[in-house]
Amino acid sequence: MAERESMEYDVVVVGGGPGGLAAAIRLKQLAAEHNQEISVCVLEKASEIGAHTLSGAVIDPGALTELIPDWKEKGAPLDTPVTEDRFLFLSESGSRSTPQWLLPECFHNQGNYIVRLGHVVRWLGEQAEAVGVDIFPGFAATEVLYDENGAVKGVATGDMGVGRDGQPTAAYQPGMELHARYTIFAEGSRGQLGRELIERYKLDAGRDPQSYAIGIKEMWEVDPSQSRPGTVIHTAGWPLDSDTYGGSFLYHMNDNIVVVGLVVGLDYANPWLSPFEEFQRYKTHPAIRPIFEGGKRIAYGARSLTAGGLLSIPKLCFPGGVLVGCEAGMLNASRIKGSHAAIKSGALAGEAMFEALQAGRSRDELVSYAHAFEASWLHAELNKARNFKQWFKKGRTVGTLMTGIEQWLLKGKMPWTIHRKKPDHACLQPASECARIEYPKPDGKLTFDRLSSVFISNTNHEEDQPVHLTLKDASVPVEVNLAKYGGPEARYCPAGVYEFVKDDDGRDRLQINAQNCVHCKTCDIKDPTQNIVWVAPQGGEGPVYNGM
Repeated sequence: MAERESMEYDVVVVGGGPGGLAAAIRLKQLAAEHNQEISVCVLEKASEIGAHTLSGAVIDPGALTELIPDWKEKGAPLDTPVTEDRFLFLSESGSRSTPQWLLPECFHNQGNYIVRLGHVVRWLGEQAEAVGVDIFPGFAATEVLYDENGAVKGVATGDMGVGRDGQPTAAYQPGMELHARYTIFAEGSRGQLGRELIERYKLDAGRDPQSYAIGIKEMWEVDPSQSRPGTVIHTAGWPLDSDTYGGSFLYHMNDNIVVVGLVVGLDYANPWLSPFEEFQRYKTHPAIRPIFEGGKRIAYGARSLTAGGLLSIPKLCFPGGVLVGCEAGMLNASRIKGSHAAIKSGALAGEAMFEALQAGRSRDELVSYAHAFEASWLHAELNKARNFKQWFKKGRTVGTLMTGIEQWLLKGKMPWTIHRKKPDHACLQPASECARIEYPKPDGKLTFDRLSSVFISNTNHEEDQPVHLTLKDASVPVEVNLAKYGGPEARYCPAGVYEFVKDDDGRDRLQINAQNCVHCKTCDIKDPTQNIVWVAPQGGEGPVYNGM
């Protein structure tokens, strides 16, 4: 294959989400203030900035205001201020509302905005370009490059035009190497390169195992009589059992748009559980169904999110680079918010990096970034919620009670710390020990199947390329996962990528429909034997979300 060309930058940012773009913008702001020239580029695997972005999303604008004080004047798409907070506990047929005065501070959203985060990210991309950042969408960083001292010296993008057999096709183009004095990794939850860096530099030593959840989301155009712009509704309880972490969000936006989703913790135990099917069931609840009857579903998507909190955040710096945002696990699960944390951590990384560049340094360990994070309001916020996910591992009743005590009574000043010991994939129980869950068939009006859902996510992959959902051992799916766990990959995937089929001789085999993949990374996280490894396909492929 052809030799790769290379480009040189002061800073390379991997990932064009809120964290990566904030870091790039802050670097360029500081350079302008000091009349310095700093070259910065952002690599984004999606076909355009924001196309792979998916979140609830209610955004706390504090970090954005620090980064771009005049964001309103510059047209940031924060158009729907929150006007009402509601929290419901659902039983199978009823609901109970929590009085406003009993809601912990973490569930208060006054001053926040309901947004289509992909549109906010696209706007951030425009601000980054306006201050001189080079942005390259459609280029997936697939390899970390190291120098002779073992420090990160940059990344390489994936080759294009490689056939399913691993050989170059007529459309072959080699990847590009991007060398930098420092590299910022902002790939989001369970980033491919971040996973490698955490292992190589043992960044998670002494930390709790990271914990994840899957968020499944739809966007609806509802009957105008059901539209309540500014209303934020969260629920706990049905359809999930009391031992399964999770809950729903339902946000009313302008123009009769309602976004709805279910978050399910990937530390669930029952391999028969399907997060996708639980979400479809949720919409049939008597308190939820009327909102969507007579409406039209217009978008679908799914994404994993880091939920372990402060105790699971790895070491943030290593020779030549840093982790920011959800790559580092900075989402505040108690607030159901991560965008403000990504923006703040990105800005802190940019400030530390600018100081190092000014001093003529290169590829060392930016401990000043870690120290700045520890001294920030973001660290203080995450510290208040450090036990949130751990309590819910003890069941919904204990989790709800202790969250109320810690957040409402103690105002986040707890004298105790609760640790997690098990990673999510180790929580799955054998299928024979768990109750099988039977899900109703979709009606095509309120509830849907996976394939029709993937269709409206605008997901596309070139079929003649290596499968990007790789197996360490091809025998494990049938001999272990199917035999012991009932083939959970056929249920935890929200896109119908994995299915067990019979060969002509009647033997089971795992079929991987890689073209359906919405890049949620759930398989990489939840596979009980950690046999599935998600890697990026060709740049520009995957879902194309319009403001999810």
